[in-house]
Amino acid sequence: MFRFAVKVGLAGGAVYYSKQEGIWEEDTEKVYERYATAMKPHIESVKQQIPLDIPALPSSGELCFVTKHYYNEGVKNTIHFIHRLPCYAGQWAKKGSDAIKQALDAQPAPPKAEPAAAVTKK
Repeated sequence: MFRFAVKVGLAGGAVYYSKQEGIWEEDTEKVYERYATAMKPHIESVKQQIPLDIPALPSSGELCFVTKHYYNEGVKNTIHFIHRLPCYAGQWAKKGSDAIKQALDAQPAPPKAEPAAAVTKK
């Protein structure tokens, strides 16, 4: 119960903070630009400490387009999955019943008793 309360608190805090920052409003590009300029000195210090080339941040227009594109694709795929769910359920039920039938058919037969003539006398 405590873990659930912590998770709900973190999620609620994230939503509240993002709402206060204006992420859910129409000025998301301004928020992105503000964070990009705020992170620039930190990125420069990391570049000096680590000898790797860090790629430049994408422009806000590109970021908005990519975010909208992948969100829309996720919604489309979710709706498609829900639409096909009865077919998937039927296929899964058929596979399950076939697997059960195959497992029952493959059970080993009980051992047969040896004929009396086959037993050798000592």
